[in-house]
Amino acid sequence: MRIDKYTWVVRLFKTRTLATKACDTEKVKLNGDFVKPSKTIAVGDTISVKVIPIWRSFKVLDIPKSRIGRKLVSQYLLETTTAADLQLLEEVQQQQHQNKLLGIKGRPTKKVRRDLDKLND
Repeated sequence: MRIDKYTWVVRLFKTRTLATKACDTEKVKLNGDFVKPSKTIAVGDTISVKVIPIWRSFKVLDIPKSRIGRKLVSQYLLETTTAADLQLLEEVQQQQHQNKLLGIKGRPTKKVRRDLDKLND
């Protein structure tokens, strides 16, 4: 099975188009090497997917015939990402969520930086 189709089938990506684009933009590795979407996978291969700021790693346990439900993913895929990396990912996602709730969008403006400097002095 093609790697773009496999990552979509096991629900690493929401659509097959997103899976293909991720392969094209070097956000997917197979056994440590960047691959094109048409690269075929086999049982026992290691897939790494870039989820900023980490690489999530998975081991292929089996190859399904068609798209599977969320509950069945564990039969086909084993996550091998370290606990420290998963903790870092969770912290970044929490920070992004807090920024969204507070209305913070990216870099502060000059006025906001001046206000922060006044508070810090």
